[in-house]
Amino acid sequence: MSTQSPPTLTPTGAVGVRLREAIDLEISGMTCASCAARIERKLNKLDGVTASVNYATERAHVLAPPDTDPGTLIQVVEATGYGAAVPEPEAPPADHTPGLLRDLILAAALSVPVIVLAMVPALQFPGWQWASLVLATPVYLWCGRRFHRSAWVNLRQGATTMDTLISLGTTAAYLWSLYALFFTEAGMIGYTHPFEFRLERGMPSIYLEAVVGIITFLLAGRYFEARTRRDASAALRALLTLGASEVTVVVDGAERVVGIDALAVGDEFLVRPGEKIATDGVVVAGASAVDEALVTGESLPVDKAPGDAVIGATLNTNGRLVVRATRVGSDTQLARLGRMVEEAQTGKAPVQALADRISAWFVPAVLVLAALTLVGWLVAGEGLVFAATAAVAVLIIACPCALGLATPTALLVGSLRGSRLGVVIAGAEVLEHARGVDTILLDKTGTVTTGQMRVVDVTVAGESSAGLGAVDRGDPGASGGATVHPTHEQRTADLLRLAATAESASEHPIARAIAAATDERGVLGHFENLPGHGIRAEVDGHTVEVGRNATHGGNRLDYEKQSRHDPRTTVTVSVDGTFAGTIVVADTVKPTSAAAVRALKDLGLRPILLTGDHEASAQAVAASVGIDAVVAGVRPEGKVAEVTRLQATGRRVAMVGDGVNDAPALAQADLGIAMGTGTDAAIEASDLTLMRGDLLLAVDAVRLSRRTLRTIKQNLFWAFAYNVAALPLAASGLLSPMIAGAAMAFSSVFVVANSLRLRAFRGVAA
Repeated sequence: MSTQSPPTLTPTGAVGVRLREAIDLEISGMTCASCAARIERKLNKLDGVTASVNYATERAHVLAPPDTDPGTLIQVVEATGYGAAVPEPEAPPADHTPGLLRDLILAAALSVPVIVLAMVPALQFPGWQWASLVLATPVYLWCGRRFHRSAWVNLRQGATTMDTLISLGTTAAYLWSLYALFFTEAGMIGYTHPFEFRLERGMPSIYLEAVVGIITFLLAGRYFEARTRRDASAALRALLTLGASEVTVVVDGAERVVGIDALAVGDEFLVRPGEKIATDGVVVAGASAVDEALVTGESLPVDKAPGDAVIGATLNTNGRLVVRATRVGSDTQLARLGRMVEEAQTGKAPVQALADRISAWFVPAVLVLAALTLVGWLVAGEGLVFAATAAVAVLIIACPCALGLATPTALLVGSLRGSRLGVVIAGAEVLEHARGVDTILLDKTGTVTTGQMRVVDVTVAGESSAGLGAVDRGDPGASGGATVHPTHEQRTADLLRLAATAESASEHPIARAIAAATDERGVLGHFENLPGHGIRAEVDGHTVEVGRNATHGGNRLDYEKQSRHDPRTTVTVSVDGTFAGTIVVADTVKPTSAAAVRALKDLGLRPILLTGDHEASAQAVAASVGIDAVVAGVRPEGKVAEVTRLQATGRRVAMVGDGVNDAPALAQADLGIAMGTGTDAAIEASDLTLMRGDLLLAVDAVRLSRRTLRTIKQNLFWAFAYNVAALPLAASGLLSPMIAGAAMAFSSVFVVANSLRLRAFRGVAA
């Protein structure tokens, strides 16, 4: 590890111009948020450098002058006492939970017999104390190594944290136990360890149970914490998996499949029905409808023809397209979304844990108190054994087991309760974000609405329309017979049957909605797509044409009913060249959305509908669920801008969404809530995930977050108050180190019991 002073960076380039490039570093060795703050301060002291270190993702995002050697930045981090490396492009973030779990299992297995033997004198067989030493030593040296290393690293920097207190307390108890075993009668075969509350003068004792108990309890807390935040940096990986991995390039009419990395700007590539578009480009041949909902939020597939732009990672639904690449790699819109998510996550540093904030003065105060206890009793005439034991008791009772468990245990119970209700909490910092939220932005498609097109209206044309059930019901016995015209309901059913039969051969999303509207089917004959218009098919001997434009006698007639002010989509149906009627499809509102909006208002939140869909559709949906404020027609960057704008006015913003287009805004928001029915990118960029597509779960998520945070604060208050109240008793010799260890364990039990009350939380969602 380098011990030389950190180098100074000097920006290069034209005079007066400070161009900077972004460098990401993977940081190792951090144990708390104060470690991230310390690294950040060191990096920011370099000339021209602005650094942001995220403890949750274990990454540093650095803006530095051009041509800055990442090795220079790594030296600074290493000189601070931590590890750093340039991350591999495809490498997932390090997962520390397996190692923590192994250490926790080992510590628990070895600690239980040590604690039981110390607390139950009747079980203390001859030589039990030496058996306890054999069991406790691996726990102290191996399982507790992360606490000792952290204390040493911080000591070299002149700083103290809770790890300092943990290491000192366990070390003092372990070394004192060694002294007692080797140099006093405590090491004699046949020695028993009395269970006494007060510190007995001249009575040698060992305190190995305090050593193993402290380390085991805190390892449990660290494991729960690491498990809840191990997926915090997965949003970018989820985004990258959305793109195509291979592409069919067209060269001189020949098709060749290559890896996506081989695609260059200007290359032409083929996109078949059902395939993802490989990269951003322009259509040069073919026509199709492209589902862009995941990226733009537009609920309706967009028709594409030669000259139209397409977005990488969107889905080609039904036609064959040839596309010329205009942007590849890091320049694509998908890559831009990834960078926006990364910047938002890096900028959202986790809230400092209260235990770490307390440690700024609590740890030094405890060390001073332990020293004063030792010196005070010596000055008062007590022996070294009594004075040293009282000082050890001070260090043990101050060990923050309950403080270390306060957050992860409440988070674990709250998370388990949430998972049963359908709410997944990403980490402890989420609860802090949820506390002050006063504004909630709701995406439309897939969040407030179902995100699926459905038939909402069928209108039949004039009474003489061909093919719509006009049946000659003449009575042979009557003069000339009589023609009985079908009822309106029969004509509507016939129109829908003909259209559904014709559309059953198409893969277009609107066609699927019409085909799903009825189970009745005719006999389908010839079928053909009409690019840009719709489809034509033979059904029960009739020529049926369905699309945005119907035809009559070979001449195109525009019966398009939708205007820019109508949120619905209307298609026309012609039968044997005659206009027969219209079918209206629309994205429908979820049944629970209106109730959810009312409940969110009752929680003191102001709902705003934020969508990439057009104004008319957004206003119609907002009015139906009781939302007054609407921001429509915005792209992903516009959603981020709206979140940022609200935050700049002092609002605490929550965002609910389900698509890739929502991921950057979810990451930027103070509280991101993703629908579990949506994309992985949205889920990974969020703080809370709703496992069902029910907006009422968002209400439960906010309520559960607030309740869990309140429980954490109760735990922290009582754990801290408990330590403070017990310190004078230990210093005055009224608590033996063994009882101090037991009291420490009891405070942990209290914290766990208080956290378990979260199991009684009841949600409002069905």
